[in-house]
This record gives sequence, C-alpha cells and structure tokens, in this order.
Amino acid sequence: MIENIKVDYHIPVLYEETLENLVKNLDGVYVDCTLGGGGHSEGILKRLSEKGNLISIDQDQEAINFAGKRLEEYRNKHQIFKDNFLNLDTVIYMAGFEKVDGILMDIGVSSKQLDDPDRGFSYKYDTRLDMRMDKSSPFSAYELLNQYPEEEISRIIYEYGEERHARKIARFIVEARSEKPIETTGDLVAIIKRAIKGKSQKHPAKKTFQAIRIEVNRELDVLKNSIEKAVDSLKPGGRLAIITFHSLEDRIVKNMFKEMSVECVCPSELLICKCNHKAKVKLVTRKPIIPKNNELDFNNRAHSSKLRVVERLG
Repeated sequence: MIENIKVDYHIPVLYEETLENLVKNLDGVYVDCTLGGGGHSEGILKRLSEKGNLISIDQDQEAINFAGKRLEEYRNKHQIFKDNFLNLDTVIYMAGFEKVDGILMDIGVSSKQLDDPDRGFSYKYDTRLDMRMDKSSPFSAYELLNQYPEEEISRIIYEYGEERHARKIARFIVEARSEKPIETTGDLVAIIKRAIKGKSQKHPAKKTFQAIRIEVNRELDVLKNSIEKAVDSLKPGGRLAIITFHSLEDRIVKNMFKEMSVECVCPSELLICKCNHKAKVKLVTRKPIIPKNNELDFNNRAHSSKLRVVERLG
C-alpha cells in the first residue's frame, strides 16, 4: 500500500519496494543522492526514528528550494547539500559522518525538470537548448551541438541514445549549424525530422534528446564513479539501492554489482587466481525489481524503471 505522498514533482517510482529494501536500521544514517521533489527522502524520513539521519543531495537549486520547504518539519534529522552525487563521499564527511547505513540513487530526470520549458530538456517545447541539471554549469546542449565535431556527435547519439540514424542526424546537425547556430529545441527537432523520414510510434527526437542530455551532464561516467564511492561509504550490512530508467544505466549497474559481488574476476582459462579481487557486496536482488501493474496504472513514469540492491560485506 503506497503512503499518501505529495506529487508536486512526481510520484516516486518503486516507492514501497525501495523503502523496504533500503531502510533496515531505523536509527541509521541514509543518503538520498537525488532529492528531486523529495518523495523518496520524505519516505525515508518517515521511517527513521528520532535518532536517524538523512542526507539529501541535488545539483538543482529549484529542487532544493521546493523539497527544503516540503521537508522542513524534519530539519532536526535532515541535511540538504547542493552538489553532484559524484561527490557523495565528501558530502557525507561534510554532514559529519564517516560511513552510512544506506544510499539511494534514483537515476532519472524528474518530470518537473522535463516539463519546465525553460530547462530545454524536452522536445515537446520550442525553447532555448539547455539540458543542464546544474544551471550554474557553463556547458549546455547549445555548446555541444554547435561545437562538437560530427564524429563525436554521431558517437554520442548512437551510444547514449541507441539511435540507428545517428550518423545521418549528426551530418544534418553539422550542415545546419554551418548556416546558423542551432539555438532552440525546435531547431533541433526540425533537423532530426529532416534526417529521419517516415512514421514512428515514438517521437523521432526522443533518443537524440536522451543522448545529448546524458552527455551534457556526464550521467554515465558519474554513475560508474558514484557506485564505487557509494559502496565504499557503506557500513557493513549497509545497502545501496539504485533505480534506473533505461538499458544503458541498468547495464552499468548490473555489471558493476556483479563484479563487486564475486571473489575473482580472472579469465576462466586461468587455473590460479592472480587478480586478488575481493567481493565487497552481496546481491540482495539477483533480478531487478520492476513496478507492479497497479503502479503502472497511475504512474506512467514507472514503466521502464528497475530497482537493484546490494548489501556491503563486513
């Protein structure tokens, strides 16, 4: 049964499943790496005792302002930091702790950000190209599309968007910017539609926009480095829970969790282990937890979400 939660940003996906798998010590210290609208943070805070503590991180000042007001009643056991969760180890130290009992990463863009025309994330609005999670960053989608070489744009769209028309889209982008800068999401959508002709069930710009957003915010590199830091920041028995929304992210999480859970990573043909690799975690979820049908009925954002959880070994 899902608790009553505010939905000003979005309904947190896999809400009950996340809390049940993450919060095992009610007096413990937890980290929500993606505060967003504060839904998961509020759920954690409700479960913790008065001795418990939550550290929330977000690089979006608008999210911090919103969630800070929403969660003001918990201020005695809640700290919020404006930072990229790549720096979660530093944030934990600044909050006054060495190790924590649980860490949550919700690897997705909030619907609030996607639906805000001024942020330039969505192909649904004609607005200035941006796509920065952190609005103070000097690098946006505008710089990427108008400065990156064609080969690099093609690689990004193919690898991060899994778009089979990547080369053609990249060529059309470079040709268009040779006449005038690509300044708006509408400009980019028009270029993509010229490159991809024919009807499709999904919007033709969906994959390209995803790819550009990932590159602008270095999302996959941040995820890889953050997983390692998160595991090292856990107490023995502490848990790391990660919610992903597309195959690239889930593949990274799955493979890193698997590698961290085995004692040896040597090639199978070697008869003696030479890697000295030691398991750091055990898998709590051997297969990802996916939303139940009743959640999918009222929360469209949950459709592609997957939850994976590991527990730190002693």
